[in-house]
Order: sequence, then C-alpha cells, then structure tokens
Amino acid sequence: MSRSLARAFVFAWFFIGGVTHFLLPNVFILIVPPYIPYALIAVYISGALELIGASMLLIPSIRHHAGTGLIILTILVSPANIYMLQIADQFPKIPEWALIVRLPFQLVLIGLIWWSSRNPTFANS
Repeated sequence: MSRSLARAFVFAWFFIGGVTHFLLPNVFILIVPPYIPYALIAVYISGALELIGASMLLIPSIRHHAGTGLIILTILVSPANIYMLQIADQFPKIPEWALIVRLPFQLVLIGLIWWSSRNPTFANS
C-alpha cells in the first residue's frame, strides 16, 4: 500500500466520521461512556477534531502534526468504542463481531495514521 493510498483512507475515515458526528449526534451520544460529562459537547468536539485533523493531512508541511493529533484522538476515543461493545445489545443492527474487531483495528488505524502522515525523508532524519 502506498503512503498516498493510506493517507486517502485515513482522510476518508476521519472526514466521514467527523461529518457524521454533526449529522447523527444522537447516535454518538449513545456511545459516550457515562463518566464523561457533557456528552453532546464531547461528540461535537471530537467530530470537529476529526475534520480538522483530516483537513490538515492534506497540507504536507503540517501533515506530521495532523498525524500526531489523530493518533492522540484515536486513543482518546477508544473508551467510547469499548463502551459500545459493552452495550452492544443497544445496537442490534451492528454485529457484535464487528464491535470486537473494531478494537484491534484501532491499532492498525494508528499505524496507518503514523505511516501515512510521515514524509519518508522527514521520518529518516
């Protein structure tokens, strides 16, 4: 897989995800763990950060900063993915296996973010 293709995937993942945070906030509110206050604000902030990070990937001079930010964001939203698995019965249209696979996929996504956001010359220096 080329860096450009990986970057396009990462861009699409976060751009589409960010947009859906604003189009379907009530779905995302359901997966915010109860210990996180102001669920709607958290949904909007995470959606905005996804859109900003995806957009920054398109600018070569700051792409590595976008990658770092998206990696941090991916780690920070992991509790929502874990919580969604814990309440899987509230999402009957999503197979439980998909929620299980999603957790290790986060590691693959982090790897793709890192690799696709680094300039090969910059990464070797």
